[in-house]
Amino acid sequence: MLITFEDRPSDSPLVERVWRSHSEGAGSFLSMAGCNWVMVVTRVAGQTALTVRGPETRATPADCPADGEWIGVHFRLGTFMPLLPPGMLRDRNDVTLPTASRRSFWLNGSAWEYPGFDNAETFVQRLVKHGLVAGDPYVADVLRGEAGRLSQRTDQRRVLRATGMTAATIHQIERARRAVARLRGGASIADVAQDAGYFDQAHLTRSLKRFIGQTPMQIVRSQEQLSLLYNTDQA
Repeated sequence: MLITFEDRPSDSPLVERVWRSHSEGAGSFLSMAGCNWVMVVTRVAGQTALTVRGPETRATPADCPADGEWIGVHFRLGTFMPLLPPGMLRDRNDVTLPTASRRSFWLNGSAWEYPGFDNAETFVQRLVKHGLVAGDPYVADVLRGEAGRLSQRTDQRRVLRATGMTAATIHQIERARRAVARLRGGASIADVAQDAGYFDQAHLTRSLKRFIGQTPMQIVRSQEQLSLLYNTDQA
């Protein structure tokens, strides 16, 4: 199986990145843990569908059909759909919206045209205008450690409502994904463990097995396809 992948950053305050991919053949891959929710347009065997995918708190195997095409709108943390909050969608409890026509799907009683790679931000703006996507900027402040205007309990509740996860889980997942990027970039296991703030290499191993599905050595040696991996700190 070969999945080609292209992504671009977004200038929208609600969208982190937009990506598209294509599969040459059928197979399976490891879907790594991820903090963000995504809207994905899938085109396979002449059929088109839009799926809302929630965050994933652990690595899971996933199947990939041959000759499939996908376009994903990767939302920033703190952005959510009131009708389908991230906590409802977490850990592969995805929702595929009903098809209205070859070019559109049903959402909240209206037909919406499928977004494309180049017009994703316009699509999101329309969703916001109709109250179907909302954002809580305070959540991003909390996750960066810059908040403090409210109580710790209130901060935790707002992060959980907007992301479906606790701040601690989000930080653990993001650290694990950064570790994978460094390992695949040639950094040593010892350096990654130290620089990423793990207690030791055993701590790094436990984290990567949970969130990535592989040990550090497997990540270094394996060419197995992983799910989308990029440095979200660049967004």
